[in-house]
Amino acid sequence: MGILNVTPASFSDGGEHSGTAEAVAHGRLLAAQGAAIIDVGGESTRPGAPRVEEDEELRRVVPVVRALAEDGHVVSVDTMRASVAAACVEAGALIINDVSAGLADAEMGREAARLRTRLGTPPVFVAMHWRGHSDVMTGMANYADVARDSAAELAERLHALREAGVEDRFLVVDPGLGFSKTGEQNWEVLAHWEAIAEHGLPILVGASRKRFLGTLDVDRDAATAAVSAYSAEHGAWAVRVHEVPGSLAAVRVGDRLRRARAARSRR
Repeated sequence: MGILNVTPASFSDGGEHSGTAEAVAHGRLLAAQGAAIIDVGGESTRPGAPRVEEDEELRRVVPVVRALAEDGHVVSVDTMRASVAAACVEAGALIINDVSAGLADAEMGREAARLRTRLGTPPVFVAMHWRGHSDVMTGMANYADVARDSAAELAERLHALREAGVEDRFLVVDPGLGFSKTGEQNWEVLAHWEAIAEHGLPILVGASRKRFLGTLDVDRDAATAAVSAYSAEHGAWAVRVHEVPGSLAAVRVGDRLRRARAARSRR
């Protein structure tokens, strides 16, 4: 999953693709580099980022989603608003990537269940562990056991989404690295993969260029690729990244190791 931020405020590439033409061109580049999904977002979720108005978010993302979908690319919309999700699915998006898992907008689950994509199916819904908006989330990192607690909280959101009509076959989970978690807690979540996997759903991992990788004193894209290999080896559905070629190689290596291990266990 290639990240396409159509916003001036993102922590890593803010402003680089804020115009529609520039954003569409970068989305096409991500696809050419091997991204299977282009994740288009018009609102930064970096720590401390202010919310944008609904009209502005729609203005940023809908033309980009439409252009990339018309090209035939699989497009995801990164939004916490049901109205934006609906407009983007109508414009061709096949996936809703909601970092709040429906907490930020009580209509999101019902809207996701109601919508139909151009394939005639409901959109895939990515539900992430989340405790609060960017301006408050750094003060919400208190856990008894971060891996188990965040998995339990995400399970509550999954229950709410199911009650709203979202079917399991269209659900994907994301452990929410960097959201209401300290650097050390992010490592704990990754280390306890079994807690992420206990939902029995496909897993999206979004570690790309995040602050906790910077503590390793290495290039963050290289560190992201390492997490991508680890995630693929553990069977992740996708990794969400800024720099595609390095993670593409990494996930192929990780997936090949996973398949080799599985084949050996069947002997």
